Amino acid sequence: MAYDLDGIEQIEKEELKRIYEKQEENRPIIIDVREPSEYVEGHIPGVPLLPMNQVPEVIDELNKDESYVLVCRSGSRSHHTALYFKDNGIEKVKNFAGGMLAWDSTTETGMENPVEEIEQLYENRK
Repeated sequence: MAYDLDGIEQIEKEELKRIYEKQEENRPIIIDVREPSEYVEGHIPGVPLLPMNQVPEVIDELNKDESYVLVCRSGSRSHHTALYFKDNGIEKVKNFAGGMLAWDSTTETGMENPVEEIEQLYENRK
């Protein structure tokens, strides 16, 4: 069940699965904010990698009208990144509270979808 922490909605794995499985054009964009070494060990298939430390470089390029769900290992770094999103005018951001430690569905290994250009986030909605 979703809850609020510091003004950020925290979602559980069931809700993330629903978002991930939606094929709607306006579904939230899921972003993995872990380090590349963590991402290659296992990530949600198709979910793009934008490491937390790169977010300040691109925050002004992100579409402030879009909705985002952030993922990390345990939910802590993604929560802090979500706060940073909010501080920079992106209001529709949620955190996957359990992180990859709680994810019990399919994962992929290897470097699948690193964000090199922000536009990639909006082209690939999964």
